[in-house]
Amino acid sequence: PGGFGTGKTVTQQSLAKWSSADLIIYIGCGERGNEMTEVLEEFPGLIDPVSGGPLMDRTILIANTSNMPVAAREASIYLGMAMGEFFRDMGYNVAIMADSTSRWAEALREIGGRLEEMPGEEGYPAYLGSRLAQYYERAGRARALGSPSRNGSITVVNAVSPAGGDFSEPVTQASLRMSGAFWALDKSLAQQRHFPAINWSQSYTLYDEMLAPWFRENLGEDWFPLREYLKSMLEKEQSLLDLVQLVGRDGLSEEDKWILFMAELVRVLFLQQNAFAPEDASYSPELQKAFLELLGNFDTTVRRGLARGAVFEQVSAFPHRADLLNLRGLGRDEMKTRGTQWLNRLASKMEEIEVVLQ
Repeated sequence: PGGFGTGKTVTQQSLAKWSSADLIIYIGCGERGNEMTEVLEEFPGLIDPVSGGPLMDRTILIANTSNMPVAAREASIYLGMAMGEFFRDMGYNVAIMADSTSRWAEALREIGGRLEEMPGEEGYPAYLGSRLAQYYERAGRARALGSPSRNGSITVVNAVSPAGGDFSEPVTQASLRMSGAFWALDKSLAQQRHFPAINWSQSYTLYDEMLAPWFRENLGEDWFPLREYLKSMLEKEQSLLDLVQLVGRDGLSEEDKWILFMAELVRVLFLQQNAFAPEDASYSPELQKAFLELLGNFDTTVRRGLARGAVFEQVSAFPHRADLLNLRGLGRDEMKTRGTQWLNRLASKMEEIEVVLQ
């Protein structure tokens, strides 16, 4: 969910471009026609990361834009799900991108008004929650009957467009009750040009324990401490920003100043992505882990120097951001090799600072 201009459509289009699904069904439900035009213009020139062929070969577009009949808008969601179930039963992994649930709910409200049905909250029909449940609960993995044995899946990614970014409105709340992951798109982050504008303190997933074996097998046991390190860094930044409002940055300790600086690097270098740069729009879990390890080792090296008496102003004067940006674009093995060399040079500089201070 997110208000106007928070990047819902671009986020969904990025998922459609770079996800590892066998088939993408993109439903334009009540949105602007130029967004569907963008998809039609961009996708034929893109390469499918799974098969290596044109991206359009694995994409189905269902266009029911805002100037089309209301009944067609309501039917588009069900049509997309029916298509997804057809390919799922053939053994494919299907991803359904619907933009947006709010426009579909508005179509239900308009049809309900014409049928003179009893309205519920904010004029939506009383059966809004059950209709959404019928749709969302058709997602998941399935083993098809018959021979040969076939396992398929449907993953649903729906955009919700609450008026004014108000997450307490009925469509958002009904969707939250049934979804397993929630990305809260923040208007303030979008205004800072931080994309994807996902608010890390409000967003969550209910699939942590379910996916833990996969991460343990593919990324190793040390992935989980890295994830907790990232979360704790962002939480500390939030609490320190509240303190800065009272005492100012100069009133913080050297270590706290560094935490704010490091958290900004994490946000800019790790959380931000350029949806229009292929090398940045899609970043594999293995590369994410390697880069997060580099950031963690960098943080540890600097904190060790600060504990020995180094001054924050001296440490922050080094071109950390440019160096890390250069390392981020490398492959995993090269990133580890050159990252280790960079950390060794940084440690030498820290020792020189300590000698001068002594």
